[in-house]
Amino acid sequence: MNGNGYGGYEGLGGYRGGPAGGTAPAFVQRTPSTIEVIGEGTATAPADRAIIVLGVVTEGLELQTVQAENARTAAAVIEALLGMGIPREKLQTQDYRIDTMYDFIDGKQVFRGYQVTNMLQVTVDQVAQTGAVVDAAVASGANSVSSIRLTTSRPELYEHQALSNAVRDAAQRAITVAQTLGVVISKVPLEVRQLPRPSEPVPMFKAASFAADSVVTPIEAGTLTVSSSVRATYVIVQA
Repeated sequence: MNGNGYGGYEGLGGYRGGPAGGTAPAFVQRTPSTIEVIGEGTATAPADRAIIVLGVVTEGLELQTVQAENARTAAAVIEALLGMGIPREKLQTQDYRIDTMYDFIDGKQVFRGYQVTNMLQVTVDQVAQTGAVVDAAVASGANSVSSIRLTTSRPELYEHQALSNAVRDAAQRAITVAQTLGVVISKVPLEVRQLPRPSEPVPMFKAASFAADSVVTPIEAGTLTVSSSVRATYVIVQA
């Protein structure tokens, strides 16, 4: 207490409080004014890897017979791919299933037979070899090509490049907004959040079935575009 009966609050902005026993002062911290922007960035990547999903579909009335036929043909397809120099670790079973087939005649369900599907995912690290891989598989008995997806073997490298470009874009956008408003913003953003990244716009070849003597159109690799976006918040330091 000092001589006039008022309590002193040192270290709190020099405030000198009210009468003794009164309510303590409330100190409200102002939320800083900010500018929020969204930055976008891209990076171009070479399509140097192909992921092919192909396989064998067999049908018949006797399940064991259909299974055996499917297994023999699938084994022949795998041997053909291995013979082309594709490592076994690049071959992976993607789907194996047995379906019972029915026809509906006069409103009644009539058994038609069984269908056995065995799909294999093949990773090809030389895109120029993609067409030859499909040809070899079809020649060995594969009768279904589910998809051919072209991608890059180093996605992280190009994702990071796109992200870096997005951060730079956000900074430039924030500067543009600040200059337009006649204010000064912090050099380093208060917060940066990476936004969910959409799937890469990669070439995609839809499902198709091929006869054993089909000729596959050569696959052109081209390039891929990897995208990234961020939300950045900058503090206004001088209005």
